[in-house]
Amino acid sequence: MRKMLKNFFYGNIKPCEREMVSNSSLHRSADKVARCERQLTERLGESEQALLTELVKAQHEVNSITALENFILGFRLGIRMMAECMDENDGDIREITDQA
Repeated sequence: MRKMLKNFFYGNIKPCEREMVSNSSLHRSADKVARCERQLTERLGESEQALLTELVKAQHEVNSITALENFILGFRLGIRMMAECMDENDGDIREITDQA
C-alpha cells in the first residue's frame, strides 16, 4: 500500500495515459469516426466545416467530462465496497468463538 501512495504523491499514477490496442474494437471505431469526419469535412462548405469542428470539439468535451465523472463514481463505489467489507456486522450469522 505504501508504494501506491508514494507513486500517487509523486504523480506517477496516470490512469488516462493509455494506448489503444491495434485492430481492437475501439481502434476500429476511432478510425471510422476519423474517416467519416474527414469525408464529411470534404463535402461541406467553409461555414459548415466550422460548425462541424465546433460539434466535434463539444463532443470531445462531453466525452472527457463523462470519463472523469465515471472514474470518480467507480472509485467511490470501490471505496464503499471496501468499507463495507471492513464492517464487522455480519447480520444474523456470527463467527464461532470460545465463550468458556
